Amino acid sequence: MKKCTIGGQAVLEGVMMKAPNRMAIAVRQKDGKIVVNTKDITSVKDKYSILKWPILRGIVNFVETMIMGIQSLMDSAELYGEESEENKPSKFESWVSKKTGKRSEDVMVFFALLVALGFAVLLFIIGPALLTGLIGRTIDNNLVKSLIEGVIRLSVFLIYILAISRMKDIKRVFEYHGAEHKTIHCYEHEKELTVENAREFTTLHPRCGTAFLLIVMVIGIVVFSFLKWDNMILRLVMKLLLLPIVAGISYEILKWAGASDSKLVKIIMYPGLMLQRLTTKEPDDEQLEVAIYSFLAATGVSTDQGEVLESEHNEGHKQSQGFAG
Repeated sequence: MKKCTIGGQAVLEGVMMKAPNRMAIAVRQKDGKIVVNTKDITSVKDKYSILKWPILRGIVNFVETMIMGIQSLMDSAELYGEESEENKPSKFESWVSKKTGKRSEDVMVFFALLVALGFAVLLFIIGPALLTGLIGRTIDNNLVKSLIEGVIRLSVFLIYILAISRMKDIKRVFEYHGAEHKTIHCYEHEKELTVENAREFTTLHPRCGTAFLLIVMVIGIVVFSFLKWDNMILRLVMKLLLLPIVAGISYEILKWAGASDSKLVKIIMYPGLMLQRLTTKEPDDEQLEVAIYSFLAATGVSTDQGEVLESEHNEGHKQSQGFAG
């Protein structure tokens, strides 16, 4: 079976696929037409070879993936033709854009990233730590308290996934998520990329971001268990500082798992695959078609259907990613 480094993400009524040097977003508009936006991409790792070292490359990949993910969601809304105030820069963002000389889109991505990180830290780090502090007042064992905190964090994560999976709009996104996985499976099994061929594969994939998040949770439990509970503020600060290291280690595990078919890997990745039953849904043929268009565009293969956007919008996004560094 062929292995590939192409990954993706479900977006608004579409799929983003990322190859090493190119990414593509394919969206099905309200009139049924598929539009595709492609752009060349580079990583900061290409500039500084030290960032290609294990752990460090995972940290860089984690940051770049978050930035690209938010940018892709914003781009997909524009391609779909969804006009809303949320997709326009606020007065403050416009002011920051003017003062810094950055594009308003990059400023919006920067603040969206801050909000997303703040929400994640509050929900999955600060919240469980404070709750554990209340529950474990009579517990002196650091390891036991860390395990309690880990269980709470995992429980919050699962409840969050379950809650959003019941939302109608999110269900559509999860269907496109399934289409993304089926398309990659089809390619890795060396079959022609057609809707008929992609349909037969599973929506679960070991290199999924859902599996990555679960690995981050588990590795975090291990790493954070070495931190003392004497000073809650210091503990929280240390956890935030260690989070990139946890992400880097998790990336290496996922990278290793994606390149191996051993029984050990299957055992380690099984919980992550089962979690994907919540974050992926069975797509229809139209959604599979969109995922295939995105995959082909990311690999540089032209399609004779759909509209490849080479407009000013596309050219603008070939410029600097702003706050990505």
